[in-house]
Amino acid sequence: MTACIAGEAAESVVPASHLLVPLVVGFAAAISGLVAGKVPPSVNRGSQAVLGVMIGASLSPTALRQTVTAAVPLTIVTALTVALSLAAAALLAVVARLDRPTALLGMMAGGSAAAVACAEDMRADARLVAVMQYLRVALIAATAPVLVGRLLASPAPSGGSHPVNPPAWHLVTGPHQGAGLVLVAVIAFAGAVAAGRLRLPSAALLGPMLLAATLTMTGTTAGFAPSGALRSALLTVIGLDVGLRFTRSALTRMGRLLPLALACSVVVSVACAMLAWPLSRLVHIPLTDAYLATTPGGINAVIATAAASNANIPLISSVQSLRLFCMVLLAPLLIRLLTRQGRPEEQAHGRSGRRPPTRVG
Repeated sequence: MTACIAGEAAESVVPASHLLVPLVVGFAAAISGLVAGKVPPSVNRGSQAVLGVMIGASLSPTALRQTVTAAVPLTIVTALTVALSLAAAALLAVVARLDRPTALLGMMAGGSAAAVACAEDMRADARLVAVMQYLRVALIAATAPVLVGRLLASPAPSGGSHPVNPPAWHLVTGPHQGAGLVLVAVIAFAGAVAAGRLRLPSAALLGPMLLAATLTMTGTTAGFAPSGALRSALLTVIGLDVGLRFTRSALTRMGRLLPLALACSVVVSVACAMLAWPLSRLVHIPLTDAYLATTPGGINAVIATAAASNANIPLISSVQSLRLFCMVLLAPLLIRLLTRQGRPEEQAHGRSGRRPPTRVG
């Protein structure tokens, strides 16, 4: 409860406050020895499932129709973003001797909360993933308003409408709260069970995400995306779960990793920003809109900046949501592929006496 209240209080000054503040609270409690243990596995799985519902429901058919004419350029930009993430992860894995799942999830451009939530399922170090992801979120939150306001020409209003925020007491985005909450529970449970039987990676997250996206995109139902206090509680659980995993012995290793992780985050962010110029020319949209659409992560800060600069919010939010969906969907598959390819090499390291990449203890 304390962590949730603190996250709410810091919302105006801290990016992703409902996740970052509980993470810091959990970190302080774990390091000081006040709390021993983790968030119960059932609660952790439940939070992943509800997060999957939230991601899947973010794909609005109305907003995505605006991207149809730009499908090819946006697909290319998304593919290049994935390639940049893979290159940065490969560099971290070699130079910092990180295991591949941790490096890839840490460098995944978009879906910070999802990357942290599914880290344990992917046999990655959730603590390192959180540090790397939110270095980039903080970087984007700090630089996006400056770049839009000072370095890029302020665009004329492009017809984008500001999103309508539901009342603070709403737990889902639709008007029917009871039915929406029941639908969230059904989708979360059914999606997780189905994905588990299909042996999908990170089943608790991907199953509900795919089911929610299917229902939303087909127009079967809508108005069930978690919001308000439910969304805050969800992110609080994820943040606390990561914070409580920290140990004193892990801090030294993380301190050594920070400079390289920050450098990789800067390079990926700058490279994604450079993709905005060809996208702007190909799709015939203002450079500011293209920049905000291609910015890797920090979607809340990006949407807030878009609203302040009269940018095309539906276009930007739909592109960001689509990339988020693709990243979360691809990450477990890429990790499984890279881990499978890396096994002979790791076995060779073992035979030659070299120490394979390790996770923080």
